[in-house]
Order: sequence, then structure tokens, then C-alpha cells
Amino acid sequence: MFEKILIANRGEIALRIQRACREMGIKTVVVHSEADREAKYVKLADESVCIGPAPSGKSYLNIPAIIAAAEVTDAQAIHPGYGFLSENADFAERVEQSGFVFIGPRPETIRLMGDKVSAKDAMLAAKVPCVPGSEGALPDSPEDIVRTARKVGYPVIIKAAGGGGGRGMRVVHSEAALLTAVSMTRAEAEAAFGNPTVYMEKFLEQPRHIEIQVLADEYGNAIFLGERDCSMQRRHQKIIEEAPAPGITDKQRHQIGQVCAEACSRIGYRGAGTFEFLYENGGFYFIEMNTRVQVEHPVTEMITGVDIVQEQIRIAAGEKLRYKQKDIVIRGHAMECRINAEDPFSFIPSPGKIDGYHPAGGPGIRIDSHIYQGYTVPSHYDSMIGKLIAYGDTRDQAIARMRVALSEMAISGIKTNIPLHQELFMDSTFVRGGTSIHYLEERLAKLKKGSI
Repeated sequence: MFEKILIANRGEIALRIQRACREMGIKTVVVHSEADREAKYVKLADESVCIGPAPSGKSYLNIPAIIAAAEVTDAQAIHPGYGFLSENADFAERVEQSGFVFIGPRPETIRLMGDKVSAKDAMLAAKVPCVPGSEGALPDSPEDIVRTARKVGYPVIIKAAGGGGGRGMRVVHSEAALLTAVSMTRAEAEAAFGNPTVYMEKFLEQPRHIEIQVLADEYGNAIFLGERDCSMQRRHQKIIEEAPAPGITDKQRHQIGQVCAEACSRIGYRGAGTFEFLYENGGFYFIEMNTRVQVEHPVTEMITGVDIVQEQIRIAAGEKLRYKQKDIVIRGHAMECRINAEDPFSFIPSPGKIDGYHPAGGPGIRIDSHIYQGYTVPSHYDSMIGKLIAYGDTRDQAIARMRVALSEMAISGIKTNIPLHQELFMDSTFVRGGTSIHYLEERLAKLKKGSI
């Protein structure tokens, strides 16, 4: 086992990884920007290294600075968390070339799954169900593009092969708009990701976002830890997640989970990962694989009892998976609210000093957050400042506990999206379960018009 791990991230995930390490008796090194000098996890770390000014391009995305920090502190491994460099194959490669262990998949696996076209090809070969669409990248020929769209059937969605975070996507409802949409998406993809390759898929009208959590070691062993429903989204950014997904049967869960575990073995996957699917009319359709720990991993931990971050570390250290599939038993229900420093309805970021903080508590409540009273939320990064998780024996109990927790949780000095969460947890359609990925945006549009 490692004696010292460098955490190449910030915010709540840096603290989450740090806690996992401390529990395992592993020392931690935290890298931070000048803006994060007063962060809780920096104060709690065994060692900390400032790697640059506030802009992430000069700090958290500065590969030479991170490698140098690992060298001067004698760290043995680097945990990338999520976001920033977590799915950057070049970073993983540099880490390994520099003599450190990258806590995640091999660079070639990250590269394979990071390109949406090659990922889809790999999943089709592994018998993972995919959304009907183009066979690989769209060709340059306008005639071939039109022919492909007619075969797939409108509406279609054009996606950037190197895309992510909801960028590089365009829905097309008619042939007249097709070629312009392809051209615009290619230009956007080139500008945002340095890769103009795009592909086409059937646009599902009212799908849900269901994802499967997997763990795999380097010896070919792989398991799945059930599924999560992440359909409550705005602009492709998740706001509420839950596990297990409402309406998914044990049979469906086992079938799709087994397919994902077998796909991991087939592609030589190592570490924690998530297969993301669109789910409609009983069918699962693969959209992408995230080769890292997910923001929403706590809901899976709550219903399975598996510490996903610690398992990542054990796998990276060369240990065999400690669990077999029969050991994974799903108990109860968990919900997660992403708490963001932003206006709850305009979504304008609200950085600044927190002059009052009262966290929620009670049975089944977990808070993953790095904030404290007097902490200043910087303006340079993502607005998420924590996650509020509620667990119950049933979904109804988890919802009831979340309502109480949201009513207790108080953060002053900045705006947060807690009022939005309170409203959604009183929404009868959401409470019933099974809303599509479009539900929240449609509801917000009605709210804006005053029709709710």
C-alpha cells in the first residue's frame, strides 16, 4: 500500500480523497492554487504545495507543476479526483513516465473512452447496447450525411467526438437544418476540444439518464455496484442524483450491470468507472464512459456499503478486487443534492465570503463539503460547494429526510441553490420518480412564464 498520495484536485473531492487516505493510514499531499490557500483540506493535509495562481490553467491544469510537487514531497501516487486532469490521458501518461502511480485507468484506456466514436465502437464490440446512429465519425460528403440521417430517422443529434459537459451537441429536427448543424458543431468542436470529428445519433425524445458504477482490477476481475438515476439536469449538468433508479427491476439491473462488467474485462479496464446510458421504453443506450470517480458516487456508497475511493486506491496499489458480484447487496435508497454557490433560479454564480454556516444532520444524512464559516468561495472555479446526501430504508424515507435536511441547512453571505432543491423535493412529478432528462428545464421554463 502507498505511504503517501498527492491529491491533484480541489474542493469537496480533495477533502473526500483526503479522508479516505487518512482512514487507511496514508499521508496526503494537497496541491492548491493561491486562491485555495485557506481551504479546509489544505489545512488538514500532511503537506501542501502551492502550484500557481488562481486560474486553473496556471494551477490545477499545470501538469509540470503537479509532477514537480509529487517529486519534492516524495509522493508515490497521484489521485486526480474528477474534472480538471482526471480524464486527461496525456497527464496519466506523464504521471507514470515520471515514476508515480496514476490512481485511475491506464492512459490508453482513458484515450479509448475519451473519444466518443472509439468508445462507441469498443462498446458495440463488447455487446453493450448503443443509441442507433452513424457508424463512426460522420463523413465529409453532404450526400452521405443526409443518407445517414434518413436511415437513423429524425430528430437526430450531432455530437463532438471529443465533447463533454454538455458542449458540442446540436439537435436537428429536419433535413433542411442538417448540414448547417453539422458544420456548426464541427467548428465548435474544433474550437473547444481541438478535434473537429463529429458523429450522429438518434435523438431520444424523453429519455432518462441511468448510469452503472463499476470497479475493475488489473487481473481481469470486474463488478458492478448497481445504477444511479441522474435525470434531473439543467444544460446537461446534473443537479439531483439517486440510487437505485426508480422503476428499474432487479432483472434489468443485473442484465445491464453484467454487460458493463464484462465490457470492463474485455477492454482491460482498471479502477472505478461509470457507464452512462439513456434509458427509454425499457431500453438502455450507451452514451459514454467516465473513467474516473463521479461527483455522485456517495449515493452508491450509501446503498452498497462500498467505499469507492478506497477501492480506487487499493486497485491502483495492485491489489485484487476485495468483492465478488455476489457480495454486492443493495439496501435502501439514497438521494444527493448538489449544493451550488449560485442564484437558485437565474443560476448566476455567487462567490464570496460565507458568514454563516449551519450544516444539516440527523439519521441517514451525509454532507461532503469543504466549506466552513468564514470561508471565501472563489470566483475562479465551478460553483459546487458541497453535496447533501440523504439515505433511507425506502425512497419515500430518503425524500422525507432530504426535505428535513434542506430545511435545516443554512448558508449565509452568498446565494445557494438550496431553495431550488426544496421546491423540487415538493414537486409531485419528481417525487413520483422516473422523470426524463428534459423535465427540469421544462419546469424552469414554465416557472419563468409564471405558469406554475
